[in-house]
Parts: sequence; C-alpha cells; structure tokens
Amino acid sequence: MQVVKIVFWVALAALVWTHVGYPLAAAALARLVRRRPADGDAEPLPTVTVVIAAYNEELVIARRLENLLELDYPSDRLRIVVTSDASSDRTEAIALEFPQVTVISNERGGKVAAQDRAVRETDEEIVGFSDANATWAPDALRQLVRPFADPDVAYVCGQLRIVGRNGRNKEGVYWRYEMGVRAAESRLGSVTGGNGSIYAVRRSEYVEVDPRYGHDLSLPYRMVQNGRRAVYAAGAHAYEVATPTNETEYRRKVRMFEHCWLIVLRGKMLRRQPVGYVLELISHRHLRYASGLLHVVLLATSFALIGSGVVYDAVLAVQLGLLLAAAFGVGIARYYVLVTWATLVALWNYLRRGVPATWEAAEGTR
Repeated sequence: MQVVKIVFWVALAALVWTHVGYPLAAAALARLVRRRPADGDAEPLPTVTVVIAAYNEELVIARRLENLLELDYPSDRLRIVVTSDASSDRTEAIALEFPQVTVISNERGGKVAAQDRAVRETDEEIVGFSDANATWAPDALRQLVRPFADPDVAYVCGQLRIVGRNGRNKEGVYWRYEMGVRAAESRLGSVTGGNGSIYAVRRSEYVEVDPRYGHDLSLPYRMVQNGRRAVYAAGAHAYEVATPTNETEYRRKVRMFEHCWLIVLRGKMLRRQPVGYVLELISHRHLRYASGLLHVVLLATSFALIGSGVVYDAVLAVQLGLLLAAAFGVGIARYYVLVTWATLVALWNYLRRGVPATWEAAEGTR
C-alpha cells in the first residue's frame, strides 16, 4: 500500500505542477528577470519571405493572400510564396491569379517538406510561416520581425487568437492560458513551442527537421540547442476560426499529439540544453503530453486508496466530479477531459502505426 501511495502522490504532483505550478512559477520568475528584451526597430526593415504551405485550400487561399498583400510592410521587402503539397483542387490556380505571389508545386510529401523547398528557393533574410486558414493583423509582420533586431534571436512566434463560432469549443480559453505561459518563457529565455498560424525564422538559422515532426514543437528547441533564442512576440496577432465543437477539436488534437509524441520520444529534445530550459521542456511539454497517462494512474490509485484518508477520498471525488461534469457537457470540463484523453489516444496511435508526414485540413476551420 505504501508503493501505491507514492505513485498516487507522484501522479498528483506532476499534474498539479504542469497545469498550475509551473505556469505560476514561470510567471513569478519572469517578473524578476532583467533579461535584455528581444525587441527593436531595425532600419531598414529586413527582407521577408512569407510561406503558406497549402493542401487543397481553395476555400480560403484567396482570402489568405489578400490579407497578406494588405499588410503594413514595404512591398519591395516582402515576398509571398504558396508552396502546394500536391493540391488536387484549385488552390494553385487561384494562387496564380495573384501576380505578386510565387507558387511552388510539390509532390505529396507533407507540410514540412513543402516548407523546406520554399525556403531553399528563396533568399530573404527572414522566413515567415502561416497556415492557409489564418489571417494576420495589418501590423503583424512588423511586430513579428522586431525581435530579430537582437542577433541572439533565431525564432519568433506570434499570438494566435481564436475567434468566431458559438462558444461550444473552449479552445480560445486554452490559448489565452497558453499565451500567458509562453510570454513568461520568452522573458526567461526561450519558448518551448510555437504555433503554425504565425512564426518566423532567421534564414541563416533555419534547420530542416524530420518531415513528420512539424515546426511548432521542433524548431524552438532546435534553436536553443544551437545557442540561439526562440521568443514570443505578443503584439504579432494572427486569427483563426475555432473548430465548431469540443469533439471536433478533440479529433484535431489527436492528430497534433501524435506528432508531439514522436518528437518527445524520438526528437532528442533534452540533449545539449541549458538546465533551466530542460526544466521548461519537462514541465510544459513532457508532463503536459503525459497528462492522460498521469490521470489514469491517479484515478486507479485513488480507487485503490479508498478509505485510506480524507485526502485520497477528496482527490477521487474531484476526479469523478470532473468526469461527471464532462459527461453532462459542461464546457471547460468537457474540453479538458477530451483533450487529455486525446493525449492517450495519440500515444496509442503513434505506438501502433507511427505518424504520417502528410496532413488534412482541420474540420470546420475553413
């Protein structure tokens, strides 16, 4: 029984730390840090290539390109590239209607492979990336490139804002929470992850990663391994429409977490990293993706410890209350349970069949 109690407390501590303790500790420590801000006003503005990787995006590609062409950024210092992953619809034809846009046709190989080719075939100082279903604020690119005035900065991600729908999907709540953690990590040194809607890399620091990995999780830690910083530009705003329900978001998260598990288990994230950044990676990434496993362990040990003390009974009651609330459709409870369950399903999928490099558009986000 003593071993069961130890396992119970380890699982509980890990869950509380990754979801509550670490974000609070990072925010508190960030207030004490006097790190030189990763910000500036470089003149002239750097030349930028903005890359849109697209697979069958005919519904949104015109809107995306119109949005980029309206950015408050000098047109002579901006190139826009659509790199198509063998789209079988009118994506490429629509993009070709924009004379200011370069279109690259690729064989089907996945998002990262298409992005790599676009980087190889351009030569601007900064390479920005965005999803086809996102839109940027008019000053987003100016805000995104400002941190590159610091020569130590190799990667910058912006702020994703989830908009629209009817409130049935609580993804927007999650992103507000996540952006707070990201801001604290950036001030402490480097973020542990980005987002596909708005990010940029200094061309000289760009690395080609395993096409199955994706850039969101792999590029920040690779930059730090190479002695550079990966930071967050809160003023660079991108917008995406939320998936319509928590259930559709669950399916999207399963696909995303499959890639995350691949990187965590095979990506050598912790090698050659500063001690502080290792703690960030474990706290924010490893333990977060292990939340499903930790919850199963906590629930099993809680049942095994019924009657062993008021704390064990109380923790069991909280877990059952959370599951009951999720079953009855309470928004944030259902979102948390579904996303946590997605980490387990994704791990099973990864172990059973691996992770493909190709992708499909997320349901309901176009």
